[in-house]
Amino acid sequence: MEFGMFHEFPSLAGRSETAAFDEGFAQVDAAEEFGLDVMWLAELHFEPYRSLLAAPLAIASAIAARTRRIQIGIAVQVLPLCHPLRLAEEAATVDQISQGRLIFGVGRSGVAQTYDAYGVSYAESRDRFREILDIVKTAWSQPRFSYEGRYHSFTDVACVPRPYRQPMPPIRVAASTPDTFPAIGRLGYPVFASTRHTAWSDLADQVREYHDAWQAAGHPGRGEVYVSAPTYLAATAERAYAEPRDSIMHFYTLQAALLAEAARRVDPETAARRLARVERIRNLTYDDVLRDNALIGTPAQVAERLAALRDELGLAGILAELNCGGQIPHPQVVEALRLLCREVKPRFR
Repeated sequence: MEFGMFHEFPSLAGRSETAAFDEGFAQVDAAEEFGLDVMWLAELHFEPYRSLLAAPLAIASAIAARTRRIQIGIAVQVLPLCHPLRLAEEAATVDQISQGRLIFGVGRSGVAQTYDAYGVSYAESRDRFREILDIVKTAWSQPRFSYEGRYHSFTDVACVPRPYRQPMPPIRVAASTPDTFPAIGRLGYPVFASTRHTAWSDLADQVREYHDAWQAAGHPGRGEVYVSAPTYLAATAERAYAEPRDSIMHFYTLQAALLAEAARRVDPETAARRLARVERIRNLTYDDVLRDNALIGTPAQVAERLAALRDELGLAGILAELNCGGQIPHPQVVEALRLLCREVKPRFR
């Protein structure tokens, strides 16, 4: 089972951006030392009080240069906001610098206001996603190529560098809505899911649809499922319960506001679904989150819960959000990371 940390490089209240980057990279260094499998990088824009991680490939390049072992994942690159040739070049560069340690996670994001700021129609996001992913894969696998699409057209281009890992880095696709699970299964990609807004029990049905679609499409083997979840570990159950509480509930307050704003910018049917989700998030209690969305406890408790979820969902790996909300002090994040790597991960070899 693969163990990763999902990182947003959170902003730090009352402290400089430089200090925030220093802490973020210190956690990367700790992950390398403790034996974490993957450091996963978000892509977030225009949220200065939440995150500094607007350029995940730039951060990935820095991580590649300061580490030797850990894999570097993008979770996720928002494809419709990218120029496909530039993206293919930059991601391949990271793969070269890291000598094949890049995992290329892709998605659309549900933050419609980011699309507005970039001047890209959110209504076009599905079609743009498919086209850009197709171009990136072609750029990585062909020495020269031409392409004629709805949004992009190229004639006889040769993207350099080529990826270190041939024919290309592994690709994983985020399922942002229930209907995307079977779509990803039909395409034959490993899937990212999240329990931020979806309960573990509801996720089981979505994962089943993904596997059914994978099998119906005739893909060999079994599709891989990776799940990101608010996660925290401490030496005692009391500390594990208390220490992340304010940060996690702060996160859900921000999420409700973000999704409510996004709902104003999309079509009425999508808006209605999102506003229903906003209402659920606003009514969440901390105990609701611990029961339905999170992995929180002592190492023994987290390992037991994770083993049950692995058996139920067929998890191939987790993306542990060890600082959900961005307000947990750095030493506690590092300690939670150490416990995950040194006391939980060895039980899943």
